[in-house]
Amino acid sequence: VQLVESGGGSVQAGGSLILSCAASGYIGSSYCMAWFRQSPGKEREGVAGIDNEGITYYADYVKGRFTISQDNAKNTLYPQSNSLKTEDTAVYYCGRVSSIATMLPDYWGQGTQVTVS
Repeated sequence: VQLVESGGGSVQAGGSLILSCAASGYIGSSYCMAWFRQSPGKEREGVAGIDNEGITYYADYVKGRFTISQDNAKNTLYPQSNSLKTEDTAVYYCGRVSSIATMLPDYWGQGTQVTVS
């Protein structure tokens, strides 16, 4: 499984970004996809996830501001983030998880930096 994130960059507070995650290899129909982030000095944390039925999970700190979606082939994952805050500054990773209830990734990409100022 290979996951490649893109779309990061610098944005002013209140702005928006659309990240993408291109997946290749055998993802597995029983797996789900999710986004994580890690800020300097903090542990990696779950941001959002989506299962095969389109059911989504959002961490409390992004609810109402982030929207996760994926295409039918599970090739690309999109979290759209609106109303970004400075505390959203982090490296964002997409990952494969067995459940959006547990949000424990077994694969993730190299990450893409998001800086909100």
